[in-house]
Amino acid sequence: MPSDLLVLLTTLPSEWNESQIGSFSRSLLDAGAACIEYSAITSMFRWDGSVTASKEWKIEVKLSSGFKQQVIQALKHHHPYDVPQIVCLFGEASDAYASWASNRS
Repeated sequence: MPSDLLVLLTTLPSEWNESQIGSFSRSLLDAGAACIEYSAITSMFRWDGSVTASKEWKIEVKLSSGFKQQVIQALKHHHPYDVPQIVCLFGEASDAYASWASNRS
């Protein structure tokens, strides 16, 4: 039977290199995230009254709901944007994966 899992989405500036992405990701892992995936994307959004497009890094964080607050706090603390994207999606995972995600130490 599937178990609960959170997927937290955010973005980071394209100017960041993989070392900076790694450092940011490590702070989230230290806060309780189970797994982080990242990839280069193009985002379109409204900012200061204009529509803009920019290259960014998409960050996808898998975590147990028990670590949600700690991971969000770490994200806010280390994020360079004035208004970082923080979107939490609630999902289901296999029992084995959800168990692994909730037993981070």
